[in-house]
Amino acid sequence: MNNRILRLAIPNIITNITVPLLGMVDIAIVGHIGDKTHIGAIAIGTMIFNFIYWNFGFLRMGTSGFTAQAYGARDFNEAMRILVRALVIALCVAFLLIILQFPIGWFSLHIVDGSQNVEQLAYNYFRVRIWAAPATLALYSIKGWFIGMQNARIPMYIAIVMNVLNIGFSLIFVFVFHWDIEGVALGTVFAQYGGLLLAIVLWMMYYRRFISYFDLKESLRLAEMKQFFKVNLDIFIRTLCLVSVFTFIPVAGAKMGDTILAINTLLMQFFTILSYFMDGFAYAGEALTGRYIGAKDKAALRLCIRLIFRWGLGLSILFVLLYAFVGENLLWILTNDVSIIKEASLFYWWVLFIPVVGYAAFLWDGIFVGATASKTMRNAMLISTSLFFIVYYSLAEWIGNNALWLALILFLATRGLIQWMYSPKAIYGQIN
Repeated sequence: MNNRILRLAIPNIITNITVPLLGMVDIAIVGHIGDKTHIGAIAIGTMIFNFIYWNFGFLRMGTSGFTAQAYGARDFNEAMRILVRALVIALCVAFLLIILQFPIGWFSLHIVDGSQNVEQLAYNYFRVRIWAAPATLALYSIKGWFIGMQNARIPMYIAIVMNVLNIGFSLIFVFVFHWDIEGVALGTVFAQYGGLLLAIVLWMMYYRRFISYFDLKESLRLAEMKQFFKVNLDIFIRTLCLVSVFTFIPVAGAKMGDTILAINTLLMQFFTILSYFMDGFAYAGEALTGRYIGAKDKAALRLCIRLIFRWGLGLSILFVLLYAFVGENLLWILTNDVSIIKEASLFYWWVLFIPVVGYAAFLWDGIFVGATASKTMRNAMLISTSLFFIVYYSLAEWIGNNALWLALILFLATRGLIQWMYSPKAIYGQIN
């Protein structure tokens, strides 16, 4: 069981680590072709797409849960129907985004309210990169399907190749063809479609036999589509809550001044690093939980969950020790501003709570996704999000930035606690 967990977790961790490289490459390139307006434009453009695509993360999570259960039940007809269903929805959403690109772009830039030059460059970036939407959302569905099929290596290969393509195409379009910020966006578009092409090729290599199970009419039957949308709507609401919390953190920090904003931005990088590792085990939880529920193997399910939490606890303790003993050195890697590092030490101790308090929230999310127990996951997120804002607004006037970090700690702890309380019925109750 440990081998099964690690075979799924490790490739997913590598995949997660490669994701931010796409944005980093774009920033590095524009940093050499323009001034601060180019960097600001890339930051705004990337933020817009992150916000859009994050909200459609249900295409991956919902697909992986349903697919894992079909895999466990050895129902490959249903596994193929799930893939078709997810791809149809992904492409419909993508084409809707393309059709509505002008109001989406205008509204997004209106909210950001940057300088005229930054907004114009950001819009130039947006109007090119939006054409990658079909490939991006299709890859969400395909990645979820591969994970559900207990295959985490193919998404890892796709992520690595996409990063290489993104670097190559962006460098060519910018420094050879001199297409400025549009060239950076076009490099990302080509990388996304290159990743989609590779996904199709690898699917044909390893799953060609599934073509015989293809049935568009059966895949889009109303009853199955309603269940698919029901679970995905719950995941969408859950993700919207998550986005609202993590979007609010920099907004609240900015209101306390540039120094607090900078400190919180730096300290949140410790949370991000932790999330890459915990999400790897959460994805393993998705795949294996769905598999054993589909197979109606309660003993294996209990063993799987118990071992995943052992890995999670071990990792959380390791991160606490790492952050406690070398945390300041990591801050020096992120910035050389002595005053910021000195001020950050006043709040750094909050970072040490995050791994131990938060690891259960990551792992339970993956397990609940695999069980398609979306209602409980949604409710836990709604309660936790409400608590986050209540705590912050109740205490911010008295303890300032500490209120924001306390609210985040309670947000993570409450999610894990609620899901643990309801796990016997929501998870194990599915196996009679």
